[in-house]
Amino acid sequence: MDLALEDEFLARQLPHNLEAEQAVLGSMLIDQNCIKDVMDKLQPGDFYLQQNRDIFETMYTMFSYSRPIDPVTVVGEMQKNGTFDENTTQNYIIQLMDITPTSANVMEYVALVRGKSLLRSVATAAGEITSMVREGSGDPEDVLEVAEQKIYAVRQGRSSQDMASIGTVLSGVLENIEQLSAEGGRLPGISSGFSAIDAKLSGLNKSDLILLAARPGMGKTSLALNIALNVGKNSGKTVAMFSLEMSKEQLALRLLSSEALVESNRLLTGELRESDWMKVAEAAGVLSRADIRLDDNPLLTVSDMNAKCRRLDNLGLVVIDYLQLMSSAGGSMKHSGESRQQAVSDISRMLKIMAKELQVPVLCLSQLSRANEKRDDKRPMLSDLRESGAIEQDADIVLFIFREDYYSPDSDKRNIAELIVAKNRHGETGKVELKWMPEFTTFDTLEKRFGEG
Repeated sequence: MDLALEDEFLARQLPHNLEAEQAVLGSMLIDQNCIKDVMDKLQPGDFYLQQNRDIFETMYTMFSYSRPIDPVTVVGEMQKNGTFDENTTQNYIIQLMDITPTSANVMEYVALVRGKSLLRSVATAAGEITSMVREGSGDPEDVLEVAEQKIYAVRQGRSSQDMASIGTVLSGVLENIEQLSAEGGRLPGISSGFSAIDAKLSGLNKSDLILLAARPGMGKTSLALNIALNVGKNSGKTVAMFSLEMSKEQLALRLLSSEALVESNRLLTGELRESDWMKVAEAAGVLSRADIRLDDNPLLTVSDMNAKCRRLDNLGLVVIDYLQLMSSAGGSMKHSGESRQQAVSDISRMLKIMAKELQVPVLCLSQLSRANEKRDDKRPMLSDLRESGAIEQDADIVLFIFREDYYSPDSDKRNIAELIVAKNRHGETGKVELKWMPEFTTFDTLEKRFGEG
């Protein structure tokens, strides 16, 4: 190939820096101390040249299993996994070590490799988006949604198209297990602020769709607000709350009552004692420091919520109140029998996809049908979910709130709520007890836990 044609061919290639890729691999081969730092920053897909990618992926897998990494062991592993070429690989590995005099600048080389990889991902996403636009098929809003998803995936360092080898996935899994073990059994998820709930669910975990359902008046909005406030105060993460029923001011008032432990009716009427003002002022300070974002637009679709959440940095939890009020992708919620059930099913499926894409727990509230009120035992069951469709299937965790004193005012379990874990993809089902404080519209933890199953 003539030099001019070769230059033109290289110019058409996607962004890459072969010298930086070689310097990264050479540094890892001559200095094992830098390997961990490199593994924290790069993935095999960040390497442009296939041979470089094969070498790095081999070292990545070896690192996952704590195997020693040097030129001899890497060659041996590549022979086992079938990526070793007798004619070129060994000479190439020797060459990598020869052209890398020192590993001192390895993180500079890593930054160059990562930067070029990011540009390639942007170029790929842009090409796919342009193809969609040129084809002219599909609704423009749907095209925009897909385009946003592709760019968000690039920003999060994930490719929506790439398949991952089990060795690459296991590396992250083993690292997480090792970290949890070193920290003495720390919760894998974000704490809900209720120790009994955390013990059942192992916290609120990334990509989980958590359904919290109850009959009206049981306190599902209150519990969701309690959890949102606890996460906002204690995790340092941002909480996004979408309320399709209550206004932002009503939500803020209930959060204030819950945090200050001042009766909500006093806050509504303004009839506060002098001691109440001190509690309210202190609670307002706590709430202001928590990064809780409120949205009370009743016409939001899942796509709207997803787009708003993508723009939030450090997102930790999404709360939606409530499922049956949400608009479908095509507009308002349909109200006729089967079409309504299909709309709710579509929304629940989109919520699960949103949780996976954002990599945060999504807590969605839901109404229950009146079926439980016709039974002697009025505790809710999965079949009581209204327009259930795919809700039960899509949700990773299904929680029900039940208060016996709601149906039997003379019950000896006055102001005690059962949180029934009806489905738990990560562990056991069962129940936990919570203390219900109606004057503050808030829940608290009881030390006593009871009755599995």
